Amino acid sequence: MFTSTSNADLAEAGAADVLIPLIRAAATIGFAIAPCSLGFVIIAVSEQLIRSIMVGDDPEMLVSDLQSQFPNAAIEAIQNYDGLVAKVVDLIERPNQALDLPVDIRGTDFQVRVWDALQKVPTGGTVNYTFLAEYIGVPNAVPAVARACSANCLPLAR
Repeated sequence: MFTSTSNADLAEAGAADVLIPLIRAAATIGFAIAPCSLGFVIIAVSEQLIRSIMVGDDPEMLVSDLQSQFPNAAIEAIQNYDGLVAKVVDLIERPNQALDLPVDIRGTDFQVRVWDALQKVPTGGTVNYTFLAEYIGVPNAVPAVARACSANCLPLAR
């Protein structure tokens, strides 16, 4: 949400008192890390929606990667999402299951079209960027499809 405030309004209200809490509230990403069969999984959450899921061998590197993914956000460990973490780990362990996770998909219309197309690929199946570009109706957009795939913060859930 964006609201416009004049300089006079900010000076009168005390700009720091008004802006800093809003910035902090909008830019906090909570995370939890759990072991799984692929190493470790990190789940990033804001406003009770999953913003990112990544898998790796080193928990510290996953936190570093998360900070790189959200460079303007405050990153903090959370403890009260055990049920959500269990669902994500279960999805990793049993990828054929249908699971409805509370995700916050953020991308351009084009990226979302690519990600929707990826959802139609059966578990364990593979497609290439050319196939995806043709599938979504833009056969000349192979490099853009590749960028959309790499920009997907929720590849396991989306």
